[in-house]
Amino acid sequence: MTENHTLFAEHAYLPEGWRRNVLLEWDDAGVIVAVTPDSAPRPDAARAAGPVMPGMPNLHSHAFQRAMAGLAEYRANGAGNPADNFWSWRDLMYRFAARITPEGLGAIARWLYVEMLKAGYTSVCEFHYVHHTADGSRYANAAELAERVVDAAASTGIGMTMLPVLYQYSGFGARAPRDDQRRFINTPDSLLDLLLTLRRARPEHAALRYGVAPHSLRAVSEDSLRALLAGLDASLPQGAPVHIHIAEQTGEVYDCLATTGARPVQWLLDRFDVDTRWCLVHATHVDAAETVSLARSGAVTGLCLTTEANLGDGIFPAHAYLEAQGRFGVGSDSHIGVDWRAELRLLEYGQRLVRRQRNVLASDAHSHVADRLFDAACSGGAQATGRAAGALAAGCRADWLVLDPEHPSLAEHAPGKWLSGVVFCEHGETPIRDVYAGGRHVVQARRHVDEAPAYAAYRAAVADLLE
Repeated sequence: MTENHTLFAEHAYLPEGWRRNVLLEWDDAGVIVAVTPDSAPRPDAARAAGPVMPGMPNLHSHAFQRAMAGLAEYRANGAGNPADNFWSWRDLMYRFAARITPEGLGAIARWLYVEMLKAGYTSVCEFHYVHHTADGSRYANAAELAERVVDAAASTGIGMTMLPVLYQYSGFGARAPRDDQRRFINTPDSLLDLLLTLRRARPEHAALRYGVAPHSLRAVSEDSLRALLAGLDASLPQGAPVHIHIAEQTGEVYDCLATTGARPVQWLLDRFDVDTRWCLVHATHVDAAETVSLARSGAVTGLCLTTEANLGDGIFPAHAYLEAQGRFGVGSDSHIGVDWRAELRLLEYGQRLVRRQRNVLASDAHSHVADRLFDAACSGGAQATGRAAGALAAGCRADWLVLDPEHPSLAEHAPGKWLSGVVFCEHGETPIRDVYAGGRHVVQARRHVDEAPAYAAYRAAVADLLE
């Protein structure tokens, strides 16, 4: 029997704002074919249980790190030791990565993607850099670990942009990799071969896209980055996504200056054609000139506020960047938190604390901060995924959230205040009741359809890791 791909919503958040009596229609591939406001209810259409709004793309994820969330929240170097920072956390993360098995990675990723969907993330860019066995040797199937992650996404329903990571060096100046980085290391050719193997085993479709991720300027050379991009353009359609960590830590900025004579973001912009296909993740430490240049490039800045706060990275100059018409999206990165609402809240609150003002990131076009940040994060996140998403519009993936109209943050509020309640209020359970991803009703009454077995497998994987 053919499924009826229609949903009627009394309220839906369209690109022009909240509209009444909206009929959503989508095809078997999970792509929206029509969005019709001011419709009469159709007897064959299911009815949404509350207001409908687009799903949020998550533009930066390291799936395996979900299993170590909460395990590094202690001072290991003595009271007051300033060495307890990003770099000491990274050492702990490397030790954790050394223990991951293919089965464990698949189980961790599957549960993470269940959590993402429950939180309203309907697609994810997976920045995947654990490629090899614990001793650095290759699996018989070079794409063994990447396939586990892609399969985890498919089983939960979340859309995925898989970004295999090129990692060659331990620091600027082509420093030799450390022993605890051996699971990550590839050359441009071997990374492209891995991507080809993966694409043959798991071809692209409406819910799956591919790109590449040079890990960072400290982990690749200029020549290897050029070779990677040339190989990508020869094997994938023009415009396939390119994501890179950059300027997350002041130490990285100082090392880049000492080695190259330039700051990281400016070095990249000066030497490469950074455009709309690029996502520069973090870019926390940019000066005024870099901020404007990055905004003008058309690239997306990938902000991961909960991780950046957890690691003590710093605060991105969001006000100046948005004033320069810069594009951004949000990601959960290390997964210390998996909630786009928290990412947007922290984005605004960081600016409030720095400037000692309120509603800093509002604009003349958006007096409500939440509306501006939600629209921008949906648009920028979709751009970073390399697919049409992040909006209730024909041609976009059929991803949306259904809010609980009885939730205390929404009840009795006018529609124009709903996004403010969703983003800034932290009262009780999530206001997100249902989630559709690619047209599949994957979260129903706040529970994922695969929740119990996914959680059981996750717990077994964590127990094995911590044994």
